[in-house]
Amino acid sequence: MKTDLESTKKTTRNPLFKQMFGSAYKLSLFMFVCIVVLLMVYQLTAPQIAHEQREAMLKTFNKVLPPSLYNNIPLEDTLIITDKNALALLGSKEPVTIYRARQDQHPAGIIFQATARNGYSGHITLLIGVLANGTLSGVRVLEHRETPGLGDKIEEQKSDWILSFKGRTLQVHTENNQLIANDPRWAVKKDGGEFDQFTGATITPRAVIAAVKNALLFVQKRGESLYE
Repeated sequence: MKTDLESTKKTTRNPLFKQMFGSAYKLSLFMFVCIVVLLMVYQLTAPQIAHEQREAMLKTFNKVLPPSLYNNIPLEDTLIITDKNALALLGSKEPVTIYRARQDQHPAGIIFQATARNGYSGHITLLIGVLANGTLSGVRVLEHRETPGLGDKIEEQKSDWILSFKGRTLQVHTENNQLIANDPRWAVKKDGGEFDQFTGATITPRAVIAAVKNALLFVQKRGESLYE
């Protein structure tokens, strides 16, 4: 009797195992096919995506450094900044990439990111272009969370305020063999400087001005070494 019962259990169990195994096999096969398809799609689209990302970055570069000023490819001529003092001036805790522009092998300018860490609503990420003589060729805001209608006037689409940096330079003096920014022009008019402030949002322009000022100080301190 016991043998018959065990035999019945085995008979019942075997089809169940076969069904479970079959389902698992089909699921595994389906997943394998999906992975293969995804890999094939990635292989086909990756070059195009990379190309589009590259073109988008170059277009952004051209907003802060006119392409007529260089004939190399800045994306292929870079320098990584890791020095903590330099990164502090750039408002970054992570390494910063310097993209170097050259005209017939001669330094033309550099493009890099800097961060204003004391915006009204958080960090403000900037893209900055500086000519080889230390003059600003352009500044654009890449990312921010400032108040719509007030602080967001730092965007090129909302106001031409960000364009006022073009052509500006920074005066410095030497103290204990260190370059120190000493240029009262780099402030909003309310603080005695030359930059307009926004009605109801002075903190935002102050943060951007300070970040760009420190970025220029970084460039002056590093000098020709940025092109080595």
